[in-house]
Amino acid sequence: MRTFFPVFILLIPVFSICQKVSERQGAGITENHANVNTASRKSQIVRIVFYNLENLYDPYDDTTKLDDEFTSKGMKRWTFSKFLVKLNHLAKTFMAIGGWEPPAMIGMCEVENRYVLNKMIYETPLKKYKYRFIHYESADARGIDVALLYRPEVFRVLFSRNISIHFPFDSLLHTRDILYIKGVLFSTDTVHIFVNHWPSRRGGFTESVPKRRLVAQTLRSALDSLQQNQVDPQIIIMGDFNDEPDQPAIREVLKAESYTTQTTSSSLVNLMLPKMNNMNEGTIKFQGKWTILDQFMVSGNFLLKEKGLQTSPGSVHIFHAAFLVEEDERFLGGKPARTYTGPRYTGGFSDHLPVYLDIWNNSQ
Repeated sequence: MRTFFPVFILLIPVFSICQKVSERQGAGITENHANVNTASRKSQIVRIVFYNLENLYDPYDDTTKLDDEFTSKGMKRWTFSKFLVKLNHLAKTFMAIGGWEPPAMIGMCEVENRYVLNKMIYETPLKKYKYRFIHYESADARGIDVALLYRPEVFRVLFSRNISIHFPFDSLLHTRDILYIKGVLFSTDTVHIFVNHWPSRRGGFTESVPKRRLVAQTLRSALDSLQQNQVDPQIIIMGDFNDEPDQPAIREVLKAESYTTQTTSSSLVNLMLPKMNNMNEGTIKFQGKWTILDQFMVSGNFLLKEKGLQTSPGSVHIFHAAFLVEEDERFLGGKPARTYTGPRYTGGFSDHLPVYLDIWNNSQ
């Protein structure tokens, strides 16, 4: 696992397809960045995080959702005090990832509603950073959605919308929407953000493949439309894809590949692909094996431009802080410290580890 070290950050949120945002109150290669002045780079770095929060539910029953398990009388005995512990765990994690400052933007999944997001930004140590959020209720049966926190002094939101998923082979099947956000970063460059949580492997990996392929097709269509109607758009995709970077839904359908000499400005580059070479690195551990389900992808122009917003193939990391990991007594080594292990409350953080990406503005 790559260990984390602090980076000096001027914290700024990063955070047709477009609709007026209604959520304002609360989407072996040599790097070509040797000419970027290190000092100026540090002054305009933003850190973007994605984290699967492992069932961030409030303790109240919503009769329209299958959330009974996460209520005070449900199987998990999910109480208000446990909910508050979870919120503060998450705030601690986000501040630790930021280093000297909290992250500019935080994409997240497994969020129940606006109530839990309001509690997070107004009633945890995050409140002094004045985060705002974007969230839409999806048709997911369990009531869990994706969302994005951002700091408005750096990222100015122009539009947002949810992209709903429809399965032609099962009209009764529902999943999380894709969240799309368009905004201006550093008061100069427009970026396009897509936050994802693709269908799980529940019911079997093979049986669930068609669902993720359909979501990949939906996202690919949105990207194609964006690139046809905008001049060289800069795109950031993040999420829990429930597929590893080399799976067909990501490589063949979404067309996300490694950074190579063949990469073009409009290519989609999966920055997590090289990390698959390390058997001991991943964002979730299942039956003793680390896998990379949480990923960042960017359009090729982030890697090829000589001025403006940039990143590099080595600027994405898995945040493997000691406090997020516990001993894996069965398979040895470590594993994410979960909130629940089966029905047993263990008071941890999440069954996933966060991932983060650094982007900088080179104006020289």
